[in-house]
This record gives sequence, C-alpha cells and structure tokens, in this order.
Amino acid sequence: MLRLSCLMLALISVPAFGEDWPGWRGPRRDGTADASVYPTEWNEKKNTKWKQPIPGTGHSSPVVIAGKVFLTTCVDIADDGKTPAKRMLLCLDRKTGEQLWARECLAAPLEPKHKLNSYASSTPVADGDRIYATFHDQPALRVYCYDFAGKKLWDTSPGEFHSVHGFCSSPLVFKDLLIINGDQDPKKDGKAYIVALDKLTGREKWRIDRTNRLRSYCPPLLIEVDGKPQMVLTGSKTVCGFDPATGESLWTVKGPTEQFVSSPVFQMVEGRLPAILGLPCGAITAAKWKQPTVFLTAGFPERWVMAIDPRGTGDVTKSHILWSKKNDGGYVPSPVVDKGLGYVITDEGFYSTWDLLTGRTLCKERMKGHQTGSLVVASGHVYFTNDDGETNVLKTGALFEVVAKNNLKEKCYSSPAFSDGDIFLRGEKHLFCIGAK
Repeated sequence: MLRLSCLMLALISVPAFGEDWPGWRGPRRDGTADASVYPTEWNEKKNTKWKQPIPGTGHSSPVVIAGKVFLTTCVDIADDGKTPAKRMLLCLDRKTGEQLWARECLAAPLEPKHKLNSYASSTPVADGDRIYATFHDQPALRVYCYDFAGKKLWDTSPGEFHSVHGFCSSPLVFKDLLIINGDQDPKKDGKAYIVALDKLTGREKWRIDRTNRLRSYCPPLLIEVDGKPQMVLTGSKTVCGFDPATGESLWTVKGPTEQFVSSPVFQMVEGRLPAILGLPCGAITAAKWKQPTVFLTAGFPERWVMAIDPRGTGDVTKSHILWSKKNDGGYVPSPVVDKGLGYVITDEGFYSTWDLLTGRTLCKERMKGHQTGSLVVASGHVYFTNDDGETNVLKTGALFEVVAKNNLKEKCYSSPAFSDGDIFLRGEKHLFCIGAK
C-alpha cells in the first residue's frame, strides 16, 4: 500500500507538504488521509482554528496545497434565467483563512440543475503551481487554468454539456494531462465524451466517444495495476478502465445500473490462500496474496454495492465482478476503503461496513439526517458530515463504534479536505478549519 501511494503521488505530479489535499477526495482521490492525527471533537471554542465567511453558494470541496486553500462559488444569483451569475475561484491563506484573491471565471445565466446540486459543484484540482476549475456555461462546458498568484493562464471549452441535473464532475491531473468527464444527456447534435487536455495550454490531446450517452457525474479515479496506470470511470451505463495516457479502452463491466454519481475507490486487498499441498495438517499459516479491488456504490434507478477485479480485458461483465449486492448502495456519497474493509453511507443515512474479499456486510446502522458528502478515513476513524452539518466520527473496523458527533450549526453539502492534521469543512456560509490549536 505504501508503494502504491508513492506511485500515485508521482503520477499526479503533486508535491506532498505533509500531506496536501490537491483535489477531489485527496491525493489518491479515494478519501484516505495521511498519517497525521486529526481531531475527533470540535465546536466553536474547541479545535476550531478559524471560520471564514464564503460569498455565494457552492457544493465543491476545498483544495489544500502549498499553504493555500482554493474553493469555487457562485455569487449574484438571480432565479430569472436571464441575469448573469458570477462563477468564482477563491484563494485563502491556509493558516488564517484570510482571502488572498478572488477571480471571476465566468458570468452567465444559471443553468438547469437538480435541487440538491449547486452552480459550483465541481471541485478544482491543483498540480503544484496551477489550479484548474470547471463550470457550466450552457450549453458549453468551460475549463479554466490559473497560477497560484491568481493569473489566468488559459481557458477553453472541450464541448457542450447537457444535463437536467446540472454539472459537478471534477477534473483529474495525470502527468501532463487534465482529464474531464463529459458524460451527458443525448442530444441530436451532441456527443458524450471523456477528454484529455494539455494542462499547460488547454489543447486537446485525446477524446473518447461514449457510446451509451447518458448523464453521469463521476470524477475519474487513477489507480495502478500490475505496474501500469489505469483510469477507472463509472457512468454511461458501465464501469470502465482506460489507459489515461491515450484514452484506450482496457475493460468494461456493463451496468450495474443507469446513472452514477458517487466515485469508485481502489485497494490491494490482502488475503490468505487456503492450506495447500505440503503444508502440515491443521496449519494456520498460509501464503499471502493480494487482490486488486475496485469498490463502488451506484446508483439510479437501482442501488448497488460492487467489487471488481481491474485486471481484465474487453467485456469482463461475467468474469471479473468479484461480488455484488443490490439495494444496499448509496447514490451520491462516495465510499472509502481501509485495510480490507469498505465503508458506505447512503443518501438516507444507512452506514455499513463491508468485507472487500467476500462481500459480507459486517455491520449496518441507521444514522441521523440526509447525506450528500462523502466519507473520509483518517487516523483510525471514519468521518462523514450530513446535510445538517453534523459530522459523525466512528472507529474503523468491523464493529459500529461512534466516537463523536460534531455540529457546524449550518448546512453542509460538500465533502471535507484533510491535510497535515487539519480538517477543512465547507458549510453553507463559511469555511471551517478544524485542528489542534
């Protein structure tokens, strides 16, 4: 696992400042934090380093890198469908929360969206000295690149985007590429696509024409299998693996459902082979092995929990699904994995723990409130914040052990960032930095 983590950090070209959170769900894009000790309890007086008002609204997550915090928002909102609203990129000082600069990326009328979505839901991604943000300028999808001082380096549109639910997928940095999910509703003159841009210039490098044209909102996941990088993507009625350097299709699982929102995760799960010929009778020690496992929850109209072996080629629907279970998955919140266990929270608040090798449910409990944000594993605990702003902190492991419940006292629809002992939580009106003072 340590070797894989080092490889992944090298692949996305992000320097770790013990450790930064450079994009959606962190440096590994899977909701796992570094080895720092993170607070499990906080309130207005305890373990709150700062609380900064954020203008406008948005559900994107904070990005923490090189002593700065980046955030997108939408301001000057008018619901008349005509008045331009400003989509902004904000930069804050990590230590104090002070706003260092704000840039208007786009001013345009509001696009159609789901009531639980926002006009600034796509989390930016950083690569060490640049920050990339995406917004919907209907009908166009627009991509913006700024340096850390706030200078715009380029902006471009890779194509149109059509969805009755709005836009939210976050971009992925892979080496010299910026990869964007353009899955969308079918249009007579439009196409669903995955596109890779040169991150220095914005010029297109490759494009995938998605055959099942249907909206999805899933950021790509970067993994490493048998020494080679893969980009895993759920959406368009499939789960697929691609070569991130070229866009070449590697493998496909059909289904398990129509639409996807939550992000998949990956782990090399350690198991043990059964006793083999030559071992003493009753031997309790057997050869170890590791199973590469893509773990996901999806979606609409059916909810699934599924584990996939990403080592196949072509259509692997009948050969590489390790296990699956219907009607137990979440739709919007993304799961997290740690030490052979998968942790899931559903939109309705059902928390469950899964054995990744067998698919066995180890615990299942109902939590309070509706859930939009995704889970994070940090310092032996599972963190997740419901829409009412209450963060549940549970011990990792097969047992259901609640450690603390912490309330921001304002709504929260985004996922947190964890970096070097600090937790960054975006509420409806403020950005909070939680950490030992």
